[in-house]
Amino acid sequence: MRVMKWSMIALAVSAGTSQFAMASAQDDSKGFVEDSTFSINTRALYFSRDFRNEPLAGYDKVNNKNKSRAEETGLGFNALYESGFTQGTVGVGVDVIGLMGLKLDSGKGRAGTGLFPGGSDGRSQDEYSKGGGAVKFRFSNTVLKVGDQYTTAPVFASDDSRLLPELPQGISITSTEIKGLKLEGGHFTSSVAQNQTFHDSLGLKKTDFVGGVYAFTPEVTGSLYYAKTEDYFRKYYSNLNWTHALSDNQSFALDFNIYDTKSEGEGLQRAYKDRLLPLAQQTKLDNRAFSLQGAYTVGAHTFTLAAQKVTGDGDYGYGVDGGGSVFLANSVARSDFNAEGEKSYQARYDLNMATFGIPGLSFMTRYVTGSGANTAATSNGKEWERDIEAKYVVQSGPAKNLSLRLRQATYRSGDGVYYGSPSIDELRLIANYPLNIL
Repeated sequence: MRVMKWSMIALAVSAGTSQFAMASAQDDSKGFVEDSTFSINTRALYFSRDFRNEPLAGYDKVNNKNKSRAEETGLGFNALYESGFTQGTVGVGVDVIGLMGLKLDSGKGRAGTGLFPGGSDGRSQDEYSKGGGAVKFRFSNTVLKVGDQYTTAPVFASDDSRLLPELPQGISITSTEIKGLKLEGGHFTSSVAQNQTFHDSLGLKKTDFVGGVYAFTPEVTGSLYYAKTEDYFRKYYSNLNWTHALSDNQSFALDFNIYDTKSEGEGLQRAYKDRLLPLAQQTKLDNRAFSLQGAYTVGAHTFTLAAQKVTGDGDYGYGVDGGGSVFLANSVARSDFNAEGEKSYQARYDLNMATFGIPGLSFMTRYVTGSGANTAATSNGKEWERDIEAKYVVQSGPAKNLSLRLRQATYRSGDGVYYGSPSIDELRLIANYPLNIL
């Protein structure tokens, strides 16, 4: 799962209002250098997990003992250069990505948050880096990209919940030639994990996907995707979203998501036994995972209710196809509530302080409860999670766009639904500073 959830409601609103412009983007190209952009996002992250004196068995394998706490701090740099496209019928350009993570605070007894690569001595590495580039081609409003690139498709989405994001390698194509319709597809053969530097660190052999988003009206959008991940599974995904303005300061939104997943080939699945090294095991997946959420906004306040259910054989499986490939309402900070047979419900409240004269300041709290989970530990597992978040984004001055975020999560399960760990208190302090150089 990930900290940064892709909001399908936000994407749908954007799709419905923009209607995907018909004018040819390539005709408006100013040139390779003239349209170039270069940005560096700096992220400082303090990450603490307290297992409440009920440590995960085998967590600290190097020291051959259980660990009741993991706590580390790091600094990450994400540099992205995106050239413009050369002029002409077919434009050519390049993207270059550079990523570096630095350890600020850790220790042999506190390592294991997933921020850094781990060494054989049980300590986190002091620094690590990765990067790559892609060549891109544009014809009219269609872009073909070959190489290292971030992905956001609901069946293949790179994760960005630690210091540095996952970085997949492959081919993608995106087209907005038809008004109201966005089509995309991809062929990816490897991906670098968030806390690793080698290309096969997620165990991905090959993923192929195709799909799109269509704005039926400015208020209604739908999407449909298909993906096949070699030796793991095939997936179908569909979404339907409706947003409606009730008045100048009131609106209502409904969002429905469904995944249909079935094992393919060897039927492998990723088992994060020690939370750091993904291990492959054979499982049988033949399930549907769906969620429905409704959000009512009035002034500064947004009230959200959501329900989610998994039916069929196995959990909703993801991870090898990107840690962000879980566009379900109850996939939250700590748990996804995605176990076999599990049903879950969420209540959430958001407060935007701009209405009260403090733009950039917001608060969020939610509670999710799940039951009926069928796992190796229980046939009727129960779990719950409470999340609290405060965020402030600087609005002006030298530190404009600097965001400061505090996230706290409390997770409990007497049945050990989540990786066998019944109790987790998690705290993240995140500072992001995006700097646009070009």
